[in-house]
Parts: sequence; C-alpha cells; structure tokens
Amino acid sequence: MMQALIDAHIHLDIYEEPDQKRLLSELATSGVESVIAVSMHLESCRENEALARQYPGVVRPAYGHHPEQPVPAEDDIRKLLAWMEERAGDMTAVGEIGLPYYSRLEALERGETFELEPYIRLLDSLLAFAARHGKPVVLHAVYEDADLVCDLLEKHGISKAHFHWFKGASHTVKRMADAGYYISFTPDLLYEKEINELARVYPRHLVMAETDGPWPFEGPFQGRITDPAMTRDVAAAYGAIHGLTAEEAELLLYENTRRFYG
Repeated sequence: MMQALIDAHIHLDIYEEPDQKRLLSELATSGVESVIAVSMHLESCRENEALARQYPGVVRPAYGHHPEQPVPAEDDIRKLLAWMEERAGDMTAVGEIGLPYYSRLEALERGETFELEPYIRLLDSLLAFAARHGKPVVLHAVYEDADLVCDLLEKHGISKAHFHWFKGASHTVKRMADAGYYISFTPDLLYEKEINELARVYPRHLVMAETDGPWPFEGPFQGRITDPAMTRDVAAAYGAIHGLTAEEAELLLYENTRRFYG
C-alpha cells in the first residue's frame, strides 16, 4: 500500500485553472492525502477558502500576506485581519507570512532605499493573531531575516513555527532547531548542495516535504509543472541522505507534518 504524503506548502490558488483541477483530481491516485494551501493576500485567502470548501480535508488553508510584495495600506491590513478573525476556527494556519529578503535585496542592488519597519509591523500583527488563536505559522524568512523572525516568535510565545524553503547561517539553524521550529524541503533537495547540507544536520523530527508550487524546479524536474506528488521525490532524496528507505522517509515526513498541522 502506498504511503500517504502531505505537501506542507503550496500556492494552489496561483495555478492556472486547468492545471489546478488536474492536480487536485490526481491527488488520491498519487497518494497525497492533503496540501497546506498558503495565501498571498486577501483575494488569495478567499480563493483558498473556496478550494478548501470544495475539497474538505484535502485542501487545508493558511491565510496571511506574503512579504515579497508591498505592505498593504492600513485599512487593507485591518480588512485582512477582520476577515481572518471571522474564520479563525476553520483555518489550518497563518501564512504565508514573514519578511521580504529578496525584494529588499533587489531594491538595494538597484541603489534604492528600502524601509523594512512596515513589514516588521505587519508581521508582528499577524503573529499576534496566530498567538491569540493558537495557530501554527508558515514563514518566509531566510538568512538574517530568520533571526529577526525568531525574536518575534519568542516575543509572542509561538512555538509552532514552520520555516518553508529555509536557508541560513549555522547559528540560526541551531537556534531554530533548539526552539523546535520545523523546516521543509522542496524538490531542489535533489540538486542543491546548500539544501542537502541543511537536510543532513537539521533534527529529523522537525522536517517536512513541500513543493512551493507552482514554483518550477530544475534538475530532473526541468520543464515539468510542479506537482504535490513531487514530495515523494523529496522523501526519497531525504532518505538517501540519512540511510533510510524511501518508505521510511515518506512515513517520517508524513508523521512530522501530521504532528505539526494536526
């Protein structure tokens, strides 16, 4: 019998509608039990809510505002938080939230100034919401941004934190592992040395598999539409690193994800 899988992070609402419908219809046959569908902004939240209603228990929605885009106006932030407040009992997690590492880097490379403080205030508000409702958080926070986010998680007393597609310094990796924060690996585990090294050292009980679809991948995935079933490839690669069979790795990643997201 095929071991069940969970895609711990996917932008389901961004797929073209024919691809979205095909992927969702094929989940059962590929052994994917459910997906954590993260949101970009309020409209994205609404789309993921609709998908969760259409595919109950399969599409598990996370609501938030992705940091690699402009901070909304104050009134729009209030609307997002009010919308989330009404659905606090139905949402799986708060996400995708975090800090804009890549947007900031690109702006600085263009010689532009970049004001980080509004992003920190927005993240602080979203973390306060998560803490108030006891929700896990799905985080976009890499390199030095991860340390800032760890500070905010500690401020709000949040222990259920999932850093997706994480990259960072060894001292940050240790800090996150010591705090019990989870990380997830994408299909680039098969060909990225930096990610491979992280997979070797991060505690096994704190790792999950994700696709971040529809983000495209290279290597053996070149030219393919990113599919939740690729989490099986992630599991096989993770197992090879740790001397586990593919089935043992699939079970480990599945149980970790079930434990984190409930």
